[in-house]
Amino acid sequence: MTTLTDRPNTALLIVDVQNGVMEGAHDRSTVLANLVALVEKARSGGTEVVWVQHTSSELPRGSEVWEYVPELVRREPEPLVHKEYGDSFEDTDLESVLAARGIGKLVVAGAQTDACIRSTLHGAITRGYDATLVADAHTTEDLTAYGAPEPGAVIAHTNLYWQYHTAPGRTAGTVQTAEVEFGVTAPA
Repeated sequence: MTTLTDRPNTALLIVDVQNGVMEGAHDRSTVLANLVALVEKARSGGTEVVWVQHTSSELPRGSEVWEYVPELVRREPEPLVHKEYGDSFEDTDLESVLAARGIGKLVVAGAQTDACIRSTLHGAITRGYDATLVADAHTTEDLTAYGAPEPGAVIAHTNLYWQYHTAPGRTAGTVQTAEVEFGVTAPA
């Protein structure tokens, strides 16, 4: 139900699954296994996989911490979007990448739950996209030293509020990796 015209296609958006981001990630191995499964499902279903890669002073371009984790390998024809802000749409070419492919629905996974995942979900829905969060395929690091809740609570809360998020003419919601079906039927 995207509000974008002539955008019938779905993409899997993999956000910031980089060495430096995933180094201290909560439930890293399970989340990575789910991300690998999602990429395989998307590719076998003929669904676009779009990769997002963050650059910052902590993740300098070209450094080892900036690189994607070795468990996830982007294929050459798959688009790579470089960003410097939490919202993957902000000051990037993501919108033009999606428009060129007729994409109006995003299935979002990756890191970091309380920053780039939330920002990207909100950025997508406000721009007219349908945005589904894969509830067991996003993660964050432990920021309790800064007053944040423990990572499991951050992830659970994000899943809770995105499950019930609404916007006129657009759909949001969550789905588990095992429930994601690309190709004939996209996740609801």
